[in-house]
Amino acid sequence: MVSWTKTVLMVGMLCWLAASKADADSEGPDAGYLRGHSFVTNFDAICGLGKAMSKGCEAIRGREIVDASSEPWRGIGRVNFSSVQIRQHCTGTLVSERIVLTAAHCLYNYARKKWVQPESITFIAGFQRGSGLAVSRGERFILNDVEDVTSRDFQSTPDQDWALLVLQDPIGRDVGYMEIVKLAPEALEQMDFKLAGYSGLRPNVLSVASDCGHPLKSGPNKILQKCSAMRGDSGAPLLVLKEDRYLVVGVFSSILDRGGDYMSLSISASEFLEAWSLEQGN
Repeated sequence: MVSWTKTVLMVGMLCWLAASKADADSEGPDAGYLRGHSFVTNFDAICGLGKAMSKGCEAIRGREIVDASSEPWRGIGRVNFSSVQIRQHCTGTLVSERIVLTAAHCLYNYARKKWVQPESITFIAGFQRGSGLAVSRGERFILNDVEDVTSRDFQSTPDQDWALLVLQDPIGRDVGYMEIVKLAPEALEQMDFKLAGYSGLRPNVLSVASDCGHPLKSGPNKILQKCSAMRGDSGAPLLVLKEDRYLVVGVFSSILDRGGDYMSLSISASEFLEAWSLEQGN
């Protein structure tokens, strides 16, 4: 088992912190959609940390806590980053021996308006209550073609918010990893879904949302549902059970507000499957 520092665990690490209006209006790198509601404040509508418990918080608390060291969950883990200014976590999933699927905004330091150096990111597979099955730092990452990591801008829209974090070590060889599958929108409409992540409310255990239901809307690149999710869940795998195996059909990005009706947005596997296949061939 791999230990994780107590200092980091005591911090209620979230994926992103809201910026002040002055910061959002200042000149400099363009943080794009991260300045708006799609990635930040709407998570608080689901469960406002530090506020009175809401129905959204009760839904998060109602998620099933699973043993992250056991099958089929052991390939899921925490994507951690810390600096002098910020400590944060997201969720990620091993989808090969060295590739972790997560959300692109998890790799962007909003406070500094710049992309995080890959070697500053740590992935802990099977993380729970201070330890994990295996750990590796990042080596590089692969993003949607709209992004340029040499720039300090964040260009992705929510339905482009996926990333493949390539690790320094092939920890999936021992831990195992999950399979990505591309399903047609009409096939997705017949499936039952689960979302497994490390929510900001319970950041030290892996919990599973089983209330996603059938997609309210699905297309070639996105899936809109009602999964009980919040900050920390960003990058979590959207799973379907097929022939007694959980398969990854998408990656969770954010909570969207549609006139006070909150929906979870996941990016369909069709958006990143080609990039994953190309990396597998390297």
